[in-house]
Amino acid sequence: MWGIIPAAGSGSRIQPLAFSKELLPVGSRFDGDAEHPRAVSEYLIDRFLAGGATKLCFVVAPQKSDILEYYGGANLHSASITFVVQPHPAGLCDALFRAAPLISREETVAVGLPDTIWFPEEGFCALPDDRLSFLLFPVKHPELFDVVKTDACNAVLEIEVKPSHPSSQWVWGAFKMPGTVFHEIHALWRARNCSDEYMGTLVNAWITGGGCAQGIRAGTSYVDVGTLNGYREAIRLLSQPETRIES
Repeated sequence: MWGIIPAAGSGSRIQPLAFSKELLPVGSRFDGDAEHPRAVSEYLIDRFLAGGATKLCFVVAPQKSDILEYYGGANLHSASITFVVQPHPAGLCDALFRAAPLISREETVAVGLPDTIWFPEEGFCALPDDRLSFLLFPVKHPELFDVVKTDACNAVLEIEVKPSHPSSQWVWGAFKMPGTVFHEIHALWRARNCSDEYMGTLVNAWITGGGCAQGIRAGTSYVDVGTLNGYREAIRLLSQPETRIES
């Protein structure tokens, strides 16, 4: 399974920083008896590995060489790391499809956002491998995210992109699909003149054209660390792991 990590964004909501937002220290980890600061993107990598990923692809901007320096020599044991470049900021869809030449139709693809922290850590395991599926989380402010509307059978009806009047509190925080679906959606994006910046609008078009997706309400806590308020919330969440209160 591939894990795609879109890390080309400028992080304007939490700037100024002297480094890429994906390397923002949040919490800590132990290397033997020594405790070290932990980059926020390490949490997503843990979740990919827990879900069975054996290949990770960072999509970075040309100026974000610090991510390559940080992870280029990392020993993840069960996974290899690849880097591809998004030359200019052009949205999430453009970033994801930069990895398309690497991915075969026989492989599974998972996607997460490297400036988020969520639970349960094994969330990717709740998503099926044979269809496009979204891992859904309940949040207090769904208008800041992409709300996923589903029917009684968990089929996705529509994705509301940062809606002013959200229909529910359930938002997507990660997703997974077969390589065949990844390439079908990539082809649709190209047929739409690469105009979709957000995954939600592209998936809506795909569903309208006969595609199907599933929303799995298996998430318990979700924090976007890309803002100062989210950073504080992440620290609180990690200091109380037994409660895992949603954001």
